Amino acid sequence: MTYSILCVCLGNICRSPSGEATLRAAMPTARIDSAGTAGWHIGKPPYGPMQEAAKAQGFDMSAQRARQVRAQDFYEFDLILAMDADNFSDLEQMRPADATADLALFLDALDDGPHDVPDPYYTRDFSGAFSLIDTAAQAWAERLGA
Repeated sequence: MTYSILCVCLGNICRSPSGEATLRAAMPTARIDSAGTAGWHIGKPPYGPMQEAAKAQGFDMSAQRARQVRAQDFYEFDLILAMDADNFSDLEQMRPADATADLALFLDALDDGPHDVPDPYYTRDFSGAFSLIDTAAQAWAERLGA
């Protein structure tokens, strides 16, 4: 099965673009995108320090642009992965009653560890957040058989 997965964080400039980049690498036949629950950064590239952390690990996110979650995303994607519990709650509130996408936390694929990806915009640990996201992306690929 070819999966379509949407990665979601608050602003779509740090965590969800990282999820998009790492899942694309781990699941090359899947359709992967990212979005934010808020619209502050629409059209902007990922945050510079996050791009630097990604580049240090061999990922180029420079072509990505932020967008906001849309109602149609709940029908166009098989799986929507929230980066933290607040994003998950926001998605549950936005989700149409007849939506077809499954919702999960991005780190649900890990057997142990945190439930939320800490927001590096506030923690300033861009490399740590990127590494955690990459580890979870590999786990999703394995779980989904991609």
